Amino acid sequence: MFDMERFIGDCAAAVKADPTHKTVRPIVERAVSDPTALLNTIGEPVAAGVNKICHRPDLTILNLVWGKRMTLMPHNHNMWAVIGIYTGREDNIFWRRLDEGPCGLEAAGAKTLGVGDVAPLGADIIHSVTNPLDKLTGAIHVYGGDFFAEHRSEWEPESLTEQTYDVAKNMALFEDCLLYTSPSPRDRQKS
Repeated sequence: MFDMERFIGDCAAAVKADPTHKTVRPIVERAVSDPTALLNTIGEPVAAGVNKICHRPDLTILNLVWGKRMTLMPHNHNMWAVIGIYTGREDNIFWRRLDEGPCGLEAAGAKTLGVGDVAPLGADIIHSVTNPLDKLTGAIHVYGGDFFAEHRSEWEPESLTEQTYDVAKNMALFEDCLLYTSPSPRDRQKS
């Protein structure tokens, strides 16, 4: 069985010993190496959401559930992250800043993460994320800082111009997925 308290303690000890992602990555790899055990502890995802597991100034751990076919536009974290997938799939596009031209970014690479995959992201990484599936995708996200307090940027989808990251707007995207994927009371009565 997966022990969430031990996982949190191991991540906290790793960050205290080494403030980089290097010591956290193997902890997340162990966690998602047995997705069934992890699911037995945290439960099968039933709705999109950003669920706090641990929230401290030096460490944030989230159970992040992407809605069906959900996309989050380019953004940065200004802190390292380690992402481990325990169900579904997450497609990342990595971006680089441009010094010239009308757009502020250009695509620089991509990575698909499936069940059991883990990806570290450096503090300066800019990425966009898509769940391409018609089912929820669940991931453990570990951040080397306070994910909710850090000033960061996002890029407007059409022009790719940089702007201040809007936490409320992005959290609402997860709520919108709830509205989109949840049957209405009328639909539930029909079934």
